[in-house]
Amino acid sequence: MATRSPIIYDSYRYALANRWDPTHLRRIDELLPISPAHKVLEVGCGRGHLTGRIAERGIDIVGIDSNPNASELAETDRVRTMPAERLEFDDDTFDVILSVHAIEHIPPLGDALAEVARVLRPGGRALLVYPAEPIRGMYAIPTSIILHGSPWKAREVHRHKLWPKKLRRLTAGIGLVETHSEFNLIRSPQFISIFEKQVTD
Repeated sequence: MATRSPIIYDSYRYALANRWDPTHLRRIDELLPISPAHKVLEVGCGRGHLTGRIAERGIDIVGIDSNPNASELAETDRVRTMPAERLEFDDDTFDVILSVHAIEHIPPLGDALAEVARVLRPGGRALLVYPAEPIRGMYAIPTSIILHGSPWKAREVHRHKLWPKKLRRLTAGIGLVETHSEFNLIRSPQFISIFEKQVTD
């Protein structure tokens, strides 16, 4: 059986389609307050809407996205082109890692989560926001149209259907422990999970 090629997020139109949603920052402020004492990474930042607004608070943050057009069109100079499964940072670099509607797109999600664990400092926390889809790809139809001119590849855009229990399984054994999960409605149904990196002797 032929294997499908992974979606390559190198679309100029897709980068432009990335919109700012202030409700995400408000929810982060409620669940995981970030201070200037924290060093922060946003994974899958798009054009850096969230990254830029956190940077405006005097917080040391960098955003990464696999789409090279994202950094070219970014609203902030804090955006770098980088795949989530190969983070170009040293171990134990960040206090906080954020990812908003990105992890469902990453084919090697286990590798990306292992990288999150690697670059997160012991005691650091990762906040992940991801769609609560009844059917995988249901909410990716607009993206499929942008990337392919067709709605029929939506399940190749959202490579994973995720929920908190599944994320707990994916993070088992890599040093991340879930401390919070919830379901809520912000424009579309979504889950939020927070993980903390265990402190080891």
